Amino acid sequence: MSVKRTVHSSGLRIVTEEVPSVRSAAVGIWVNVGSRDEAPATAGASHFLEHLLFKGTPSRTALEISSAIESVGGEMNAFTSKEYTCFYARVIDTDLPMAIDVVSDLITSSIVTALDVDAERKVVLEEIAMRDDDPGDLVHDLFSDTYYGDTAIGRPILGTVDSINGMSRNTVFNYYKKKYKPHDIVVAVAGNIKHKRVVAMVEEALSRDNFLDQSGLPNIRLNTPVKKGPQGSVGLMYRKTEQAHMLYGMAGVARADERRFAMGVLSAALGGGMSSRLFQEIREKRGLAYSVYAYAQQFAGTGTLSFYAGCNPTKAVEVIEIIREVLSDVADNGMSHEEIERAKGAVRGSLVLSQEDSGSRMSRIGKNEIVYGQVMDFDQILKAVASVSAQDIRAIASEYLTGTPTLALVGPFKSPAKFEKVIA
Repeated sequence: MSVKRTVHSSGLRIVTEEVPSVRSAAVGIWVNVGSRDEAPATAGASHFLEHLLFKGTPSRTALEISSAIESVGGEMNAFTSKEYTCFYARVIDTDLPMAIDVVSDLITSSIVTALDVDAERKVVLEEIAMRDDDPGDLVHDLFSDTYYGDTAIGRPILGTVDSINGMSRNTVFNYYKKKYKPHDIVVAVAGNIKHKRVVAMVEEALSRDNFLDQSGLPNIRLNTPVKKGPQGSVGLMYRKTEQAHMLYGMAGVARADERRFAMGVLSAALGGGMSSRLFQEIREKRGLAYSVYAYAQQFAGTGTLSFYAGCNPTKAVEVIEIIREVLSDVADNGMSHEEIERAKGAVRGSLVLSQEDSGSRMSRIGKNEIVYGQVMDFDQILKAVASVSAQDIRAIASEYLTGTPTLALVGPFKSPAKFEKVIA
């Protein structure tokens, strides 16, 4: 299906994908602001604000916001990442005008009262506590902190207990008014829709409170190299857990790098499923872990390639050594034709299967537009994955898998000494 794009004079972008074979429609409002845009004192402000925008506007209470969508069987939610925030709803196609109006109301007209800030502060602190109680989640934040150091991109999306407790209503509200501008916003809609009708609905809904009464050009985040702090070798957080949760990683490609498709195939071949090299070596052959996976993460100007395993603490060193041996072998010798073709098939198949509903299609076009400033044709993406060669894998593996590693561990360890020795 073709993707259509309209740019408003304010800099607002509207992208749509018509899928006439479905009876649903999904709308997402993507804002070009995330945790990497925060100062230390406002760490967690983007995520805190995401919560607060659901608390009410001059025309709707918090209950009216949620009930409007739920009363027609729809779903509504939001999420914050390091580089963008998204508010979305998925409804029956005939209810799309209402969904667009409700989600737009949050963006243009949220009140953000002091009482709401104090109440939602407790909710966010509970979310931080929940993250701290989940070592499989916590280890990812620990890795970012250890790898990037005390930088905006290295800090957790949720913020810290101190930063959330220290944020006033004025701080959050001013952040809202400063960051939520039309030139930093993409509205993505997919499903049984028509582009012209969607543009008219979006422009009407976002014109509330004169939100679109300004001129501007779309703002795309620059892909300048990230200045990170000194890269730590081992980040350790003591927890009295039954398993050791480990994330071993190194530098990867940035988002604009054309080799990102080869990196995706390499990641899938190393830890993308039960047939991947690491899963076979660590779980199938040795029974050392239940969960083993790899993933490549790309941002503007930086990226990482990471490998996770959860195992018995007494086997942690052995598992790390296996990971290092596998990566060294792949860096030196590449991967077999069979492994590469299997990984390419897995990546292509997962991409196609992920586009089976209107919500997934909305997410693809919205994310593409907010981070790249354009939506790459889906067939071109599949072609790019299919064109990855054994030479591409060999080249990217030899360049990145031998890079300086960072290891994050959450488990019953009181000293990082033995782990520092393993990865030295």
